[in-house]
Amino acid sequence: MSAKSELRRSVEDSRRKRRTTILVIAGVAVVALVAGIIGVVRTLSGEEAADDGRLAITIAAGEDNEYHDTIAEVAAEKGLDVTWQNLDDWVLPNTEVAAGTLDANSFQHILFLSNFNVENGEDLQPVFSTIMSRWGIFSPRLDSTEEIEPGSAIGIPDDPSNGGRALFILQDAGLIELDPEAGAYPDTDDIIDNPRDLSFTEITATTIPQQFDDPSLAAVVVGIHYFDPSQNIEIEDALYLDDPDAESSLPYVNVVATRADNLDNPAWDILEEAYDDPRVIEAIEEEFFGTTMRVHVPAETLRETLAELQEEAQQNQGA
Repeated sequence: MSAKSELRRSVEDSRRKRRTTILVIAGVAVVALVAGIIGVVRTLSGEEAADDGRLAITIAAGEDNEYHDTIAEVAAEKGLDVTWQNLDDWVLPNTEVAAGTLDANSFQHILFLSNFNVENGEDLQPVFSTIMSRWGIFSPRLDSTEEIEPGSAIGIPDDPSNGGRALFILQDAGLIELDPEAGAYPDTDDIIDNPRDLSFTEITATTIPQQFDDPSLAAVVVGIHYFDPSQNIEIEDALYLDDPDAESSLPYVNVVATRADNLDNPAWDILEEAYDDPRVIEAIEEEFFGTTMRVHVPAETLRETLAELQEEAQQNQGA
């Protein structure tokens, strides 16, 4: 992927038209195999009970995570049969839930969900919060943000969602100030104060760890989980670490999402209890090497945040 991805180009085109595009993922299309996938993932709805009185749900995930097996085991002990359907796509987990062929999904943060709803005219809603990947400022040579010299280059992701998150972290660290009117997708043009005259090198998020040692970069801003374990980068190595309890972090909280008319499904309470089981917490720790944590945000707060992000997105569309 080039530094100026298709998604970034669409954002820049929209800025020239004085509006901001709210797509997080571009160039992804639902292919003809959807019909086959739908046939595979059709299952008993969680609103219905199995013959033996147990509840059963199928949840879409964007990738195979071993801790999902632990969740299924714990939920089964509590009377809920969970089937995970791994879909190697960032669109299908939502479209299949919206179509009713899956009960829920667990792969996205609220910002991504808000974009999907607005772009597709859907009303998927968060059920409860699950995990959050920790992000921070990292450097192979510096020990604190105070050591970042004037004129230094900082590596940040090149897509609007992750790039915006990186800029918020730099702002929280006191290195820059963003225009309060920038919204959920600030880019470098929205920086209104840059006292150290920092420059920003936009890099595909997944390749930032490979460029971590680039001598032209004083530091990078990225999720810790992007680093390969062999690099031995830990939370304690961050020059600055994001605050999962900060208001600016709310859009990046991952959730279980379902259709609005399925929010009262009794399976959700059991599933949330399973997520809080010590065995699941330990499995999450082992899966992500301490780079991702279980978070608890009230459902009402999640839905209010979603509504605010969707309103901003709709306003930007109509600008």
